[in-house]
Amino acid sequence: MRLDKFLSQQLGVSRALVLRELRNKRVTVDDEIVKSGSLKLTPENVVKFDGNVLEQQNGPRYFMLNKPQGYVCSTDDPDHPTVLYFLEEPVAYKLHAAGRLDIDTTGLVLMTDDGQWSHRITSPKHHCEKTYLVTLEHPLSPETPQQFLDGVQLHNEKDLTLPAQLEQIEPTLVRLTIREGRYHQVKRMFAAVGNRVVGLHRERIGAIVLDDDLAPGDYRPLTEEEIASVAVPR
Repeated sequence: MRLDKFLSQQLGVSRALVLRELRNKRVTVDDEIVKSGSLKLTPENVVKFDGNVLEQQNGPRYFMLNKPQGYVCSTDDPDHPTVLYFLEEPVAYKLHAAGRLDIDTTGLVLMTDDGQWSHRITSPKHHCEKTYLVTLEHPLSPETPQQFLDGVQLHNEKDLTLPAQLEQIEPTLVRLTIREGRYHQVKRMFAAVGNRVVGLHRERIGAIVLDDDLAPGDYRPLTEEEIASVAVPR
């Protein structure tokens, strides 16, 4: 990658501003001042701006984040803080959520800059499983687990939902696993059977399970095995 393009990405400024900073001798490569933006960087080069190292990103990135309430999963929102607030990574704005959560929903969010990888999670044809811990307003009706297995009719939807697994933990606490991702699906499924979701927490996407020791707002890189579990057809 050319030095000027790298600096533009890292600093979040235009190429014209990058050239000005180069002329002002604020950039070094391997501790040598560089004034030309045309220099081709190698992975071994150490680039510094005002003495601070700018890390080169080689290859796509994958992270697990425990999303708290009050944050949206879009990368830019004029009205609400986004999950990018928690990611202390170079050029974090290039990361996106593979499977978004509502602002009031908590739990597992996968962040990546690999579009093909995230497509395997979000594309309806792959039927990627997601598991949620659901708190209900009213105790679970005995017939609801079978209704979810059979598929329910959502408001303004033509097709029934795909079979979903429902496990009761307490009278108003259940664990739900679905294989699709319709708009507000979990909340609408329970509304369709006369109940209401008052708390929603995602625990799992595919084979990737949220770490118990990740506090709300914390994140970590995915392991090679976790990354491969999405890349390989299930």
